[in-house]
Amino acid sequence: WMKHFWNNIFLYRTFFIVLIAAGFLFAFGHFYTLYYTVGLVLLALLTLGTLLDIFFLYRGSKVSGTRKVNSILSNGDINECSITIINTYGFPINTQIYEEIPYQLGLRELSFKVKITSQSKEKIAYDLEPKERGEYSFGNTIVLVRSPLSLVIRRYELDTVKQVSVYPSYIHLNKYNLKNFKYFTSQVGNKKTRKIGHSTEFEQIKDYVKGDDIRYINWKASAKKNQLMVNQYIDERAQQVYCLIDSGRAMEMPFDGLTLLDYSINSSLAISQVIIKNHDKAGVLYFNKKVEKILPADKATSQMPRILNVLYNLKTEFYESNFEKLYAQVKFKINHRSLLLLYTNFEDMNAMKRQLPYLKGLAKNNVLVVIFFQNSEIEKVIHSTSEHQTDYYYKSVSEKLSYQKKQMVKELNKNGIQSVLTDPHRLTIDSINKYLEIKARGLL
Repeated sequence: WMKHFWNNIFLYRTFFIVLIAAGFLFAFGHFYTLYYTVGLVLLALLTLGTLLDIFFLYRGSKVSGTRKVNSILSNGDINECSITIINTYGFPINTQIYEEIPYQLGLRELSFKVKITSQSKEKIAYDLEPKERGEYSFGNTIVLVRSPLSLVIRRYELDTVKQVSVYPSYIHLNKYNLKNFKYFTSQVGNKKTRKIGHSTEFEQIKDYVKGDDIRYINWKASAKKNQLMVNQYIDERAQQVYCLIDSGRAMEMPFDGLTLLDYSINSSLAISQVIIKNHDKAGVLYFNKKVEKILPADKATSQMPRILNVLYNLKTEFYESNFEKLYAQVKFKINHRSLLLLYTNFEDMNAMKRQLPYLKGLAKNNVLVVIFFQNSEIEKVIHSTSEHQTDYYYKSVSEKLSYQKKQMVKELNKNGIQSVLTDPHRLTIDSINKYLEIKARGLL
């Protein structure tokens, strides 16, 4: 008990101020006896006050509290958290609260100063903005308590340990409603449907009637029923859309605290929800030196949690992306004609041309959209004013790199490949608009 007591009791600066004042009075007491007497009285009062303060802080009552934080946080978004401190003392207390937050958040200290009246509680809300996915560990909440005397501090360590998971951005999914996008609102009342194949989606088994296609007779069901039964199909209207995410080293480039890979993952999650709400099938694939994972396309409502779990802990391993293996796996695994949204990044024309044969192969039997990124820092240099000779050099190099990006778009279009060149902040909106454009034009 004594060890716990000494580990959690501290002297506040008021104690030291009064002690220094008493020391000065003792010093002057060598010349004037009155000062020495006053110093003795002040020292006695300080000792008595300190003992009373300890007594008040340890007399039965205590401070308790809880932390409220969601078990799942959204990456790159503002997540609301709060702590509630309950004061059961019979007097108001001054508190200094320290939160032990996960190291991934990059905050050296998160603290609050709060005054809490007697027999009451105080809620302190704050926001956290994680910048990477994964497991986060919250520690305890440390509360330093002072009574109105403010001579002694009592330390409380509240057990608020919690493990949370940071998932790809999901908070703002509902804002990406179809009515907000131009290719949806421009044709209200008109729905262009492209029929895929011929009656490939099973509906039910029914009795055979004259005129039914004999190719669809179900012989097993007919044998059980002792009469002819046929499979009935409905026209398949749901179209497959896959998000192909490049998790190679080119996607590790940071932008406003998030990597291009994180922006791509957040965009894939948002567009998958739009795809499923539009009654199409959404699937996900990610690759680097090989294809790591393929989640088959589906339109069920349970598909969104599956996509979220696939993208949850996806990280780059700094490998060079292998588009040849991507092409081979897509050709082998994705049999139906699909819309492929490829999230990647090319910094120069040569890098893109090395992968062009495989991109053309992907586009041969599918609709391929290559989504890559503008370098916003380069755009800032281009539009800045030049004051020195070196500024002109930087600007000319930046313009050349920006021009190469535009040439990539033309080269892809020339080879029958759709493309989106976008700023990371506009990635989700531009990707969804491209999907809706392709749907509206009936290209899939």
